[in-house]
Amino acid sequence: MNELVKISIADHVADVRFNRPKKYNALSFDMIDAIADAINRLAKEPGVRVVVISGEGKSFCAGLDVENFAALLSGEKSFPNLTQRYQNRITNIYQHVGYGWKELPVPVIAAIHGVALGGGFQIAMGADIRFSTPEAKLSLMEMRWGLIPDMSVTQTIRDFVPMDVAKELIFTGKVVKGEEALRLNLVTHVCEKPLEEAMALAREIASKSPDAVRAAKKLINEVWHGDSARGLMMESELMMALMGSPNQLEAVNANFTGQPPKFKDPV
Repeated sequence: MNELVKISIADHVADVRFNRPKKYNALSFDMIDAIADAINRLAKEPGVRVVVISGEGKSFCAGLDVENFAALLSGEKSFPNLTQRYQNRITNIYQHVGYGWKELPVPVIAAIHGVALGGGFQIAMGADIRFSTPEAKLSLMEMRWGLIPDMSVTQTIRDFVPMDVAKELIFTGKVVKGEEALRLNLVTHVCEKPLEEAMALAREIASKSPDAVRAAKKLINEVWHGDSARGLMMESELMMALMGSPNQLEAVNANFTGQPPKFKDPV
């Protein structure tokens, strides 16, 4: 059986592919476990500076596998206890496959094509940056099933859209295509080849000091919704940790000499 999530790492970029193409990368229980394992593995890979997530086949991710849903309704499988936290985190395992990308210390870029529905949409919103095709279809469609989105989107979508936009998407389960998603700020870029564009941006980011990039993600994630005093103090603390460090001096040297920098990855 093929891996449900494929990971290849080259030039400090992790290329992560959801791999149930015949099911449009729908989230079976095994797929959810595989994505959680992939996030956990990447968190321990010191040489990875950027992660790109995408889907094999015709789609990014079609959301919850309807066979899973049917098994729950028939009683074949019991409903999970969603209040149970996953490995002592702030999330349950279903939230982790969305929010875990935001928790990774390095930038995560999503390349969306086909559909990103329900849980697939919520996984995409865990990324820092999103590329989408014009024809891609995105939806928080849980309301159609009489449910609410529960894979961490309340803690990610607020970084990108106003509350009224989020409410409309959740209340209606409406489907939006790439251009409207861009207008609503659900995606960062619309292009014909999102994976190609995402990989190009990933390589550009990977060429920068990994210490500075990690510090930038940590800073923005932790203080964007916080109070100004804490944000300003964290800016100062992180800057002091960077100034004079080996990678910072290497960046300075590269700028002065015109030579490519040789950064060291964190241990």
